[in-house]
Amino acid sequence: MCGISGIWERNGCSLQDLKRRASAMTQTLSHRGPDDSGVWLSEQASIAFGQRRLAIIDLSPMGHQPMLSANGQYTITFNGEIYNFRELRAELERCGVRFRGHSDTEVIVEGFAQWGVKSTIARLNGMFAIAAWDAGERQLFLARDRMGEKPLYWAIFDGLVLFGSELKALRAHPGWNPSLNRGAIAAFLRHSYVPGPFTIYENVYKLPPAGFVKIASGGGPEVGVYWDLAGVVSQGQRNTLRADEEELVDELEGLLHDAVSRRMIADVPLGAFLSGGYDSSTVVALMQKTSLRPVRTFTISFENPAFDEAKHAEAVARHLGTDHTTFPVSGADALAVVPKLAEMYDEPFADPSQIPTHIVSALTRKRVTVALSGDGGDELFSGYKGYQWTENVWRPSAKIPLGLRRLVSSSIRAVPPSTYNSIARYVPYFRRVPRVGQKAHRLAQILSVSSIDSAYYQLVSRHQNPDSLVKGSQEVRTACWEQNLKVLLPDPVDRMRYLDMCTYLPENILTKVDRASMAVALEVRVPFLDHRLVEWVWKLPSFQNARAPRPKHLLRRVLARYVPDRLVERPKMGFAVPLADWLRGPLRNWAEDLMNEACLSAGDIFQVGAIRSLWAEFLSGDNERYFLIWNILMFQAWHRRWRNASVADTGTKRLASLVCDS
Repeated sequence: MCGISGIWERNGCSLQDLKRRASAMTQTLSHRGPDDSGVWLSEQASIAFGQRRLAIIDLSPMGHQPMLSANGQYTITFNGEIYNFRELRAELERCGVRFRGHSDTEVIVEGFAQWGVKSTIARLNGMFAIAAWDAGERQLFLARDRMGEKPLYWAIFDGLVLFGSELKALRAHPGWNPSLNRGAIAAFLRHSYVPGPFTIYENVYKLPPAGFVKIASGGGPEVGVYWDLAGVVSQGQRNTLRADEEELVDELEGLLHDAVSRRMIADVPLGAFLSGGYDSSTVVALMQKTSLRPVRTFTISFENPAFDEAKHAEAVARHLGTDHTTFPVSGADALAVVPKLAEMYDEPFADPSQIPTHIVSALTRKRVTVALSGDGGDELFSGYKGYQWTENVWRPSAKIPLGLRRLVSSSIRAVPPSTYNSIARYVPYFRRVPRVGQKAHRLAQILSVSSIDSAYYQLVSRHQNPDSLVKGSQEVRTACWEQNLKVLLPDPVDRMRYLDMCTYLPENILTKVDRASMAVALEVRVPFLDHRLVEWVWKLPSFQNARAPRPKHLLRRVLARYVPDRLVERPKMGFAVPLADWLRGPLRNWAEDLMNEACLSAGDIFQVGAIRSLWAEFLSGDNERYFLIWNILMFQAWHRRWRNASVADTGTKRLASLVCDS
């Protein structure tokens, strides 16, 4: 696991300047790779690669990067882990390749020399962001893993090509000078993240999951994919699995066990996050099945029982016999993370679970260097509440006239979320639905719309018209706006799962996990996102997954072979924090500072009056839009931290600095 960066000065550059610039870019990623640093230069091509290494496999100097192929044609800088590198190495050895070390990096670069870049990438099972230089053809290649676990940003400014694991690496180059993308700001206010392939900057891009870019010396980029989720879905629909349920459970267990086992290969201490839910418990159960000694597992406990999953995790850990650690976390510990977020996520990002995710990563890093997680299980196995609402609420309610549904919706919304939450306190804890008030209002939103696709967009939107808050914006479009998905996926829950895999999973969940963990140099591996498992799941009949009798039905059947239902059967909690209470309490001064009129006016981005009104309504007790408030605050904190690198006009820079620092 590492941080990578690179420059291609296609208009030429002195070797001294090239080295200085590459070193500066690479140094910004030191948190991702504290164990080693390397810079490779080609004076002839004016290209440079940099890498910060977190040593996981082959801790010797033979794993040092950037790395050249034995024939000298290819140079690689690589972030990630390849879980089938041993099989690929054996195949290359049969072709006559002789290896110097034992790293997966060497397998990739020698694969390039033997099979070509694109053919090798398609053979990889892993998480990765890769840059490769072909000296013979004078071509730069960039590639990213199939599901988007590892990030890769890139940009071309005239004759300058830049890339890096994080935007801060690109910013370190003196040629960096893009302006803000106002359409991306609007999309961020809707989604709590900037949707790919866009970034917060104009003409700077995220390489999409399974993305592949080739840049030649004399032309523009050729962008494509080497694996296509839509194609996987289409093929799965045509080749539906016809086995009985018991056979499917056996197949699923075998695939999961192999995916987990491969992700346990490491030359450093390894453990797992354990919340006590279905996903993490399944991963840990299969880890323990593989391991000859107790697996190290980790969770955090909160003072507020409404947000605490520790006792559930401890019960599962005792049953499985893991070496479990619970880290107690106070509210003050959580609040202390907030000032670090703009640095950690150097693009606006506003999922509040970024806070506990970073805390558990930082505490886990004290004991291990690699941790497995259960992310991806909800998207694969229809675990989100929105899917269940579609199946259990939308399908029956769609038969009711729209006018009547809207009347019911208005009645639900007439009661504030806080009232529902107060009533819920009288429900026994094990039957209580967390944040029931907010969920009731979400349900009301769904009832009021005319189609299931509109209901989905309600669910994923923090604001229905974010262009009204951002001056001069036209919101960038994502896969959620795709009009032809009904042909590919007639079942609405399948459409929601597909869209979440394309958008929410890589742009929110995996971005959160990557930044929160790599900020403390912890590598997180995600077995559920093994592409073989993803391909298998999309072959399942809808009644076995999206329309199963209970959420995650097949996964729960697998887990039941290791953990009794009573230990994991409970309402889904997520990794939540009492955000609204914090913003009215201990974070009030911090938020007021970012929400004052002068700071909101910096850069002439927002409709200040509209946002000030939202803030006033929130302070008066309206909890309807506190996630939108958090989005605005996260943008403001990001803009304050990075504005000198995000505003092209120097005069505007000085103005922004003056008003926000006053």
